[in-house]
Amino acid sequence: MTATERESMMGNHEPQIDRTAQVSFGQRAKDYFRKGFHDWIREFLEYRYLIGLSLVLVVVATYLDYYSGVYVTEKGGVEVPDLILDHLEPIDLSPLFVYGYIGLVVALIAYPLLFHIRTLHAVVSQFSLLVVLRSIFMIFTHLETPPDAVPAHFPWIFGQLSFQNDMFFSGHTAIPFLGFFLFKDSPVRYLFLVGSIVMGIVVLGMHMHYSIDVFSAFFITYCSYRMGMRAFDRLTP
Repeated sequence: MTATERESMMGNHEPQIDRTAQVSFGQRAKDYFRKGFHDWIREFLEYRYLIGLSLVLVVVATYLDYYSGVYVTEKGGVEVPDLILDHLEPIDLSPLFVYGYIGLVVALIAYPLLFHIRTLHAVVSQFSLLVVLRSIFMIFTHLETPPDAVPAHFPWIFGQLSFQNDMFFSGHTAIPFLGFFLFKDSPVRYLFLVGSIVMGIVVLGMHMHYSIDVFSAFFITYCSYRMGMRAFDRLTP
């Protein structure tokens, strides 16, 4: 038997690429994303009226927040002593104060929008309720921004909603903390918990809020969340 015949009988034992598996994997990935998009569209259409209602609520909340901010800026307030601020030199943490906060607010809305569209109306409605409560507290609590506060400037629409003397309670602390309650079934909630604590430290470090503004934000946010659970759960089919 010749060498050629022996090689023919033994066959070629070099590993072969499974082209079928490659095509199958690519097709499965494409089918997965196509199904996810179809599910997103289906859920959006199913909850479109509730999403629309929540958008109306956030417009009303933004309107109240704006005019409350204008009111407290024009009326002014009183400077009060603070046990923590009196022993803490102001620190410039403006990048965190501005862009860290913007990132957390955007993430609060983007997470349900992209991954859990059926919960978007509840998240936006809860956010709106918290903003309304803060607006009410602002106009009844005439505290002046500490004179040694480190100035910070917000870009885009956030700059139109940035005011002086809008002290009680800290939105930087409250809004991320709301995400901790809203996403209780997802590990992302801990991102918002850490973000809330960091923002509380940042606003105190910059003297942009009094201690009571930060500490009370945790309690008021929890109360707002519980109120929202009772009010908005009835709107969910």
